[in-house]
Amino acid sequence: MVQTQLIDGKAFAAKLLLEIGAEVAVLREAHGLQPGLAVVLVGEDPASQVYVRSKAKQTVAAGMRSFEHKLPADIAQGELIALVARLNADPAVHGILVQLPLPGGLNAEAVIACIDPDKDVDGLHVVNAGRLAAGLPGLVPCTPLGCLLLLQDVLPAMSGLEAVVVGRSALVGKPIAQLLLQQNCTVTMAHSRSKNLPELCRRADILVAAVGRAEMIQGDWIKPGATVIDVGINRVPGAEGKTKLVGDVAFAQAQGVAGLITPVPGGVGPMTIACLLRNTVTAARRQAGLNR
Repeated sequence: MVQTQLIDGKAFAAKLLLEIGAEVAVLREAHGLQPGLAVVLVGEDPASQVYVRSKAKQTVAAGMRSFEHKLPADIAQGELIALVARLNADPAVHGILVQLPLPGGLNAEAVIACIDPDKDVDGLHVVNAGRLAAGLPGLVPCTPLGCLLLLQDVLPAMSGLEAVVVGRSALVGKPIAQLLLQQNCTVTMAHSRSKNLPELCRRADILVAAVGRAEMIQGDWIKPGATVIDVGINRVPGAEGKTKLVGDVAFAQAQGVAGLITPVPGGVGPMTIACLLRNTVTAARRQAGLNR
C-alpha cells in the first residue's frame, strides 16, 4: 500500500497571497502602480455573492483596488456590454471579471468576447485561449493555473511524465492540458464518453479529474503512486440531512493508492482566488510595460 500525502492547497494559497501582497507593495512604492480588479455581479445568486465578497476582501487585503459592480438580473445585454466597455477604457482597472453563471437571457460568450483580452483575468477570452495554445504570453484561467502551481511545488520535474486529464471544459480541462504540454508531459485528454476510461486513467503519472461528477474516479482507476489533482466540487447529501462537498475522485478509495492527492475541500479550491489576484498583478505589470 502506498503512503498517500495530501497536497495542501489552502496553505499554498495563503503563501501565494502573501507573495502577491509583497509584490503589490513594491509596485506601489517603486512605480506608483496599484493593480485594480473590477468584478461584475449580475443577479442575486447566493453562491456567486459569497464568492464575490471573498474576492473583494482578498483583493483589498493584498493592497489592490477593488471595484464591485452589482447589477440587477433583468439588466439588458447592451447595458452589461456597455459597462464592460467602460471598464476596458478605465486605466485604474487592470483586470475585469464577470461572475458566471449569468442569469437567463444574457449571453455569457458575447459578454466575455467584449472584455479586453489584456484585462481578461479569468482567461476565458478566445484570444487568451489562442495565446495559451500557441505558447504565447497571455492570461491563463485561474483554476488550471492553480493546478499547475501545485504540481510544480510537489513535482519539480514533470518532463516526460504521462498526464491524463478527465474533462474537456474550456474553463479547466483544455487549458490544464495545454499547460501540461508546456511542461513536456505526454498528455491524454479524456472525458465521460471516452472508451476504456479506467484503463486510460491507470496510465497516468499525473491524473487531473475535472469532469464534474461526484466521486466518478474510483480508487482502482489510479496508478499506484500517481499524483492526483481533483478539481471537482460537488455537493452531495451528508449526515443529518446536511450536504457535504466531495470531489470527482472517490477520496477514501484513493487513499493508499495515490502518492499525492488534493483533498476536497482544501485542495484546488483555495488556489482559484489566489491565482485571480496573481493574474491581476500580471495584467497590471504588462499594461504598465513592466513585463513579467
